[in-house]
Amino acid sequence: MFVNRRRELEFLERKWGEDSAQLIILYGRRRVGKTMLLREFLKDKRGVYFLATADSMSENIKGLAEKFSELTGREYFREVRDFEKLFRYLADEIKNERMAVVLDEFQYLMGLEPGILSVLQKAWDEHLKDTGIFLVLCGSSIGMMERTLEYKSPLYGRRTGQWKVEPFDIKAVAEMLSGRSMEELVKTYAVFGGVPFYLDLVKDLSVEEAIREKVLRKGEVLYEEPEFLLREDLREPRVYKLILKALALGYETLGELVSFTGLDRGNLSRYIDILERLDIIGYELPYGRRKRGRYYIRDNFFNFWFRFVYPNLADLELGLVDGVWAKIERELNAYYGKMFERLVREMLRLRIIDLGQRRVARWWHKGEEIDAVLELDDGLLFVEAKWSKLKRNDAERALEGLKKKAESFDVKNKGFLLIAKEIEGKTREMMDFTDLEGFIRGS
Repeated sequence: MFVNRRRELEFLERKWGEDSAQLIILYGRRRVGKTMLLREFLKDKRGVYFLATADSMSENIKGLAEKFSELTGREYFREVRDFEKLFRYLADEIKNERMAVVLDEFQYLMGLEPGILSVLQKAWDEHLKDTGIFLVLCGSSIGMMERTLEYKSPLYGRRTGQWKVEPFDIKAVAEMLSGRSMEELVKTYAVFGGVPFYLDLVKDLSVEEAIREKVLRKGEVLYEEPEFLLREDLREPRVYKLILKALALGYETLGELVSFTGLDRGNLSRYIDILERLDIIGYELPYGRRKRGRYYIRDNFFNFWFRFVYPNLADLELGLVDGVWAKIERELNAYYGKMFERLVREMLRLRIIDLGQRRVARWWHKGEEIDAVLELDDGLLFVEAKWSKLKRNDAERALEGLKKKAESFDVKNKGFLLIAKEIEGKTREMMDFTDLEGFIRGS
């Protein structure tokens, strides 16, 4: 099922409509839907889609030659065994005709042939740049693909566009899982995030069933998915797993991470930088501060897996799913609560909930926390998110608590907003799932 990706398709169509040759870099983490996006884009266009493999460069060239032969109807391509010549001959055949060539999992070619970018640079400069080619280099290894964008890359100055494909936001998840209640939607997003591949695997199950049947059972794809991705992209997965385990357990500052992992600050910072580049972890500062920030696991499924699955792998290897599930179930509601707070901030940052905010940040100081502080044109709006159904008195008490925490802010105009699952007798300072569903589904 193909949903969303309107902005990505609009970008590709706009570049397709330009008169000049195009060299597009499209990248993003694994499972995010890059291949499906490209196949959707290619549906009504003349071109080829080639999936590179890690086998050998000669096998990849042979496979690409077959594709070019099928595309042009020219048999001589099947005899070509040189990457640069393939594109030289293709340029001769297509001339000014608009034609797409998509090289997917391009990082495999970069790994097999370290000089592949220089080869492509030569082919582009000498043969392709004056043709109608629409060349897309697509890859899943973010670090490797970002090398194609760097100033020192041979392709720097040749590319005509680039796009990083991101996981779905909550609006796109709601489009994909249109039959879910608001509560089920939030819970699904809290565990599986916005990765289309994961959502497709669990779309016919409740969240709890999906956790038991698709995550906790050995042999299922999601059982060791984070480990697989770390092994695929990183040289020392053991160290990265240790850092992610620490973050999932609540060790969020650099000092706490140093104590937990035993790594010195220099080495730890280097590992953290790589995890940040891969979009696995993030860093946030409290509102109004320039230091004392906290790290967190950005990827929702990684966050869930390292919090609940990784510490229980020994039991799960023995098939003790029921026992592990019983432990998880006791803590799951608290986990949903923390992830609901994060979702509210995300909806505010993306302006899915648009209150005229210019900036959104979390705040904490000496044991006190505010889930979101919004900068408005005329002051600040303070937001509290509660994963619960509240009676009117409870809601008013929560608002009073929020107002007390906001007393330390020296600003003239202060507003307050409480967001919960359900609120009895809502006032204008309150929202619940009915309001959120309106923002998300556009009703």
